[in-house]
Amino acid sequence: MIQSFVDSWYLFQNAYVSGWLIAALLALVGVVVVARDQIFLGAAVAQASMLGLTVGIRFGPEHVGSHAERGAVDLVHNLCGGAFAVSGALLTANRGRSGRESREAITGWLFLVGASFSVLLVAHTPHGLAEVHRLLASTIIGASRFDVIGFCGMLLISALIVWIKRDTILLVVMDPEMARALGVRVDAWNRGLAVWLGLVVALSIHVSGVVYSFGCLVLPALVAKHVCNEVGKLFLVAPLIAVASTVVGVIIANEYDYPPGQVAVAVMSMELVAAWALRRN
Repeated sequence: MIQSFVDSWYLFQNAYVSGWLIAALLALVGVVVVARDQIFLGAAVAQASMLGLTVGIRFGPEHVGSHAERGAVDLVHNLCGGAFAVSGALLTANRGRSGRESREAITGWLFLVGASFSVLLVAHTPHGLAEVHRLLASTIIGASRFDVIGFCGMLLISALIVWIKRDTILLVVMDPEMARALGVRVDAWNRGLAVWLGLVVALSIHVSGVVYSFGCLVLPALVAKHVCNEVGKLFLVAPLIAVASTVVGVIIANEYDYPPGQVAVAVMSMELVAAWALRRN
């Protein structure tokens, strides 16, 4: 099994490394999502990003011949997906106030709007519909060296921010009233965290699809929550769980010819079941 994985490295190294970087990056962001008990928000932002991508496909430039032109088209799609994901995350950044819907209601609405309109916009566009199905299928096989470089940079920047501002982030997430009392600009931090979530999810979905992205966002942090006795440790343990699970998932998928994204999510799901069982004992 290991030898088969090693033999496939030359052909799929960009896909493997991109998948691991995406897993670590999403798990890092996922700590904030899980700590706030907003797990469904990840799915809603993912669907908002899908809607943005389909808007770019439906109304943006079409794929043309040269590599540079295809790159420009992909950039437009990424920008649209990122803009919609960030907008969706910002929409839920502030808690519901009097006369407004609750955050949960807005999150549910965002999910359903993204899920329905992303299909309707490209229902009569063969290429667009195929792209939506590809993203829903969650494949990381098509990742490129550019994706490796991009996600490596995003992971390093995110890790640096968490290392420097970890205590502030945790205070804003866990006890916003205390943070306000200490002079922390909670609303600004909430908007910043929403933008961070939206960008990371949008860029990850374009490479790895919805299921893999959502799985890496919430499952490693949920597992880490059951094995860590300090909240601060989640920022280290969750990415480690995500990467280790994805390595195992990729090896299994390569050996038995399964989609690597789904196998990795299945591995993380079983780890969460094991964590629940250990916690009960």
